[in-house]
Amino acid sequence: MKSITSVWRERRVVKLLVQRDLRVRYAQSFLGYLWTIIDPLANALIYFMLFVVIFQRGDAGHSPYFLFLLTGLLPWQWFNASVSGSTQALISERQLVRSMRLPREIWVIRLVASKGLEFLFSLPILALFTFIYLFRGEAELNLNLLWFPVAIILQAILLTGIGLILAPLTVLVTDLQPSIRIVLRIYFYLTPIIFNLELLDGTPDGLRWVFQLNPLTGILELYRAGFFDVAIRWHVVGIGAAGAIIMLLIGSRVFKRLEHTVLKEI
Repeated sequence: MKSITSVWRERRVVKLLVQRDLRVRYAQSFLGYLWTIIDPLANALIYFMLFVVIFQRGDAGHSPYFLFLLTGLLPWQWFNASVSGSTQALISERQLVRSMRLPREIWVIRLVASKGLEFLFSLPILALFTFIYLFRGEAELNLNLLWFPVAIILQAILLTGIGLILAPLTVLVTDLQPSIRIVLRIYFYLTPIIFNLELLDGTPDGLRWVFQLNPLTGILELYRAGFFDVAIRWHVVGIGAAGAIIMLLIGSRVFKRLEHTVLKEI
């Protein structure tokens, strides 16, 4: 609670840091905002061609499959960027971290927030394709769309917890940074982003639980609930919500325990 209170008192600083991150990102790129849309669109097109056109497995996810891909790849882009960025959250700002008398958790929170805003900026492309499929009669929205903001909050909590763990650890263990990139590649396929959990119904229970215990699996359930007429697996959502909160508690503890050691290293 002390950490939350101290960060809340410095919320204006967080806002300024987020604005700075976004200005730097878009000022240094010719395409700027378009990269936020191009990357997930290109990935969605690749997987659509692979599963639907080449292997003719449109049943890998809910129909329409391209919309299914977007509802998974857009949150993944936020997840991947935040986790990768958290390995540099303290190192890249070492001078400010040492000199400014601010809660050091801010450097992780501003990263999650700036990447979260980029995720929000990418949502118009999801709205566009949703409108196209609605117009063609191939999609139907429902009231579960109200769970979409809840999914955003849970993902922000999860990413903050992960960031609070990785940010100090990567200062102390430099080999951790390249390892995280490898772990993220594996984690992508351990998360139902390009397929749905129904494909695992014929697999051993142990394998299914590997996917269901993944916090991001439950969060994706809420993201997709309003776009497809399927029942929400509430036990998976509960696991995801509990995992996000537990990760935040662990992250806060780890960050506080390592904070003084990290300050000596940077």
